[in-house]
Amino acid sequence: MRAVLLPSCRAVRAVIVASLRHGDATLDSTARALKISTRTLQRHLGRMGTSHSEMLADVRLDIACSLLAHSGKRLSDIAKFLGYTNASSFSRAFVRSMRVQPVVYRRQQLARKHRQARHRKRPSIDR
Repeated sequence: MRAVLLPSCRAVRAVIVASLRHGDATLDSTARALKISTRTLQRHLGRMGTSHSEMLADVRLDIACSLLAHSGKRLSDIAKFLGYTNASSFSRAFVRSMRVQPVVYRRQQLARKHRQARHRKRPSIDR
């Protein structure tokens, strides 16, 4: 049996991100991209205290938050990009993780950015 160089958590996340862009973020495709067997990847992720499905959910949530906060993309486009069947399934998954609906999250992020921009524009008062 030969020694296999196992990927870091960051490397697995990077492959999952790339897989989402190509529309194939499965355990098999991730293992194939990392050039290890599916079972080896499962065992390795288990030893790191996670799983492919947990990492996929984390990556999807990170990307969703970023797209909601920094783009004007429609929810249906974000859902499709992240591999959800429709905007409704995306919204349910987002609410489950973030405890707030995607449209509300977007509104909150826009308001926060607006407050920060307003705060930066205030002239300083020199005495």
